[in-house]
Amino acid sequence: MIAHLRGKLISKHPNQAVVEAAGVGYEVNISIPTFPGLPATGSEVALFIHTHVREDALSLFGFLRVEDKQLFERLISVSGIGPKLAITILSGMETNAMVASIKGNNVASLTRIPGIGKKTAERMVLELRDKLDAFGVPEAAAAASPVEEDVISALVNLGYQRALVERAVGRVTKATDETFDTLFRKSLAALAK
Repeated sequence: MIAHLRGKLISKHPNQAVVEAAGVGYEVNISIPTFPGLPATGSEVALFIHTHVREDALSLFGFLRVEDKQLFERLISVSGIGPKLAITILSGMETNAMVASIKGNNVASLTRIPGIGKKTAERMVLELRDKLDAFGVPEAAAAASPVEEDVISALVNLGYQRALVERAVGRVTKATDETFDTLFRKSLAALAK
């Protein structure tokens, strides 16, 4: 099994990278949040790898942080979630927000991830709720306020990536009594920077 891969980054795309190690080019599936963390093509890169073996394929899934690999492995342990869907899940929501949603039984936020229906989200909560203590997400970060959720939803509908929007909203939120309009304008300005 391949658990770690260090080598020259030959090419990178939002969902895939090719890493050359010892003269062999390895095609590695990555999540969209991993993509911006990769160095420039031609540079050295190190990825934590999950090797997935099926009778007709051998697939590598790469992560810059060991925590992301561990979360990926927990996700594929849920019945009905395979490696491709797990990568989609990791691409659809920031790690801390996902862990907080699972720990907080927030099925509604999980169903906003493309490819996740209500039953799958409920299974994720049921099967992973008690297995994510190692990720140490503070309970206070568990859920956004209704106004924050509305702002996040509006910005995602405008085409921004959910993970970027959640970070921007988190940075600009100062008071709990902010109106939708105020928070929306501040968040949009933060995204434009």
